[in-house]
Amino acid sequence: MTAPYLGNPKRTIEVLQKYEFVFQKKFGQNFLIDTHVLDKIVNAAEITKEDFVLEIGPGIGTMTQYLASAAREVFAVEIDKALIPILEDTLQDYENVTILNEDILKVDIRKLAEERNGGKPIKVVANLPYYITTPIIMGLFEGEVPIDSITVMVQKEVADRMQVGPGTKDYGALSLAVQYYAEPYIVANVPPNCFMPRPKVGSAVIRLTRHEKPPVAVEDTKLMFRIIRASFNQRRKTLANGLKNSPELSFTKEEIQNAIAACGFPEGIRGEALTLEAFAALANAFVKLR
Repeated sequence: MTAPYLGNPKRTIEVLQKYEFVFQKKFGQNFLIDTHVLDKIVNAAEITKEDFVLEIGPGIGTMTQYLASAAREVFAVEIDKALIPILEDTLQDYENVTILNEDILKVDIRKLAEERNGGKPIKVVANLPYYITTPIIMGLFEGEVPIDSITVMVQKEVADRMQVGPGTKDYGALSLAVQYYAEPYIVANVPPNCFMPRPKVGSAVIRLTRHEKPPVAVEDTKLMFRIIRASFNQRRKTLANGLKNSPELSFTKEEIQNAIAACGFPEGIRGEALTLEAFAALANAFVKLR
């Protein structure tokens, strides 16, 4: 198998000029041009020759070459059809790579894992566009896809949000959702000059290692996440008011007060003060009130 040759500015420019590629702002395209960062991503994902890897947004195939050199098989999903001929060129020597021109949100990843990996957990690696990071990550977790880990490049602010705890300004629904499903770990911060074109903000590589079982016991997961969203939709309001004003919830004022009291929380507590364990307890308290 050919050793990876993409990953520096010169080679990237050569490929882009050969195909007269035009960056599409709507797809949030920023291609990695730093081999050290590429090595860090592959190492953090702990790719082995046993692994089936789903890559989201391969671009011109830079990271795909690194993944293909380390993995048993790589399945790369790219939404921009203008990149497909480039990928067919840059990946022609990698027989263990399959390219699919599709929106990742429309791909049946559970079926893919079943057919290509015997239903065993897969590893997901991606350089994610900022605008679609949350829908993709939550779609992977909530879709009951068998996943070992997700190692992704995201906006630094989003990576910070995924790993923080209560009482910080970045703490919110995304923090709790990610931490319910996985253990987040920031691998590296990546400055804008590692990309072409340069984004306006810094990025970070974060690894989300799937929990074997959730860290909290909750009887109705969907209810818990409705409560979490309601609690953060109006951050300045008390928890009770946030729950009362939510269109997703239909509890009476009395039921809300009773559930909060049953958990032993102060009457004027705000949602951002609650841990994942506290939200699980609150959801369970509402279930008991039914």
